Amino acid sequence: MDEIILETPEDFNFSECLVYLNRSELECLHRVVEGTLIKLIPCLGQYYLIQIIPMKDNQALKITLLTGVIRDYLQVEAIKNYVRTWFDLETSLTSFYELGKRDSIVRYVTERYRGLRIVKIMDLFEGFCWSVIGQQINLKFAYTLKKRLIETYGESITFQGERYYLFPTPERIACLRTDDLKDLQFSGRKAEYVTGIANLFCQGALDETQIKHMESYEMIKEKLLKVRGIGHWTADYIMLKCLDVKEAFPIADVGIHNAIKGIMNLEQKPTIAEIELLSKFWKGHEAYVTFYLWRYLYD
Repeated sequence: MDEIILETPEDFNFSECLVYLNRSELECLHRVVEGTLIKLIPCLGQYYLIQIIPMKDNQALKITLLTGVIRDYLQVEAIKNYVRTWFDLETSLTSFYELGKRDSIVRYVTERYRGLRIVKIMDLFEGFCWSVIGQQINLKFAYTLKKRLIETYGESITFQGERYYLFPTPERIACLRTDDLKDLQFSGRKAEYVTGIANLFCQGALDETQIKHMESYEMIKEKLLKVRGIGHWTADYIMLKCLDVKEAFPIADVGIHNAIKGIMNLEQKPTIAEIELLSKFWKGHEAYVTFYLWRYLYD
């Protein structure tokens, strides 16, 4: 088996990231096993099943290829870059943690979850689909729908008796009728949204590189909001999880409201106006504040 060592920044806690990744037993795109992480990833036109293990007191990750063979330097760098991006390792958290010294809410979560990184969704199409699937249903049923979609239409391999999946491609989903997704218990509207988004990807109307090169949060959000099925919450979620937009802030998110209520010991959830006032101090760090507030809810 080939092994790759990836050095990690000082403020990185792999175990904290695993808490997020292990939040549902229905997750089928990766597997957390005794403090290690196994995932099938696409890389330079090939698929690799990788296992990630922390080492050197979180100063490095050991990436073991369970399937596939490394043949050149480009493959090594591509796999390293995949993992770096997945765990947002190139972002400095220094200014975010400095903010915690001045803001009581940020201080509360950063003291408890220091080293947590935003765990990205590496496939933009998957990010769009997941944000649509999760609308107006509970998290368990959202995972159920995602699992059905992946196991029905995603590519997979089998290793040591376990099956590992990739998220379905836009090309695969664009070929479906809405009734195909309704058979998986998607609502008619969500089936239309998902197949419609798949078609936009196939047509090149949603191009990740083009979107990432837009100049501002406002421009990206305007682009996303034009997509049928994408509202303000889903647009901010996609920017936070897929597009590395640090200002992304789904302010209407119920989880954010509940986390602030709990941290501040409030009798009722804060209003949008109250959250807007609090978040004035979070400028440029909204995405990380959001992710850390979500982490609070897992406790």
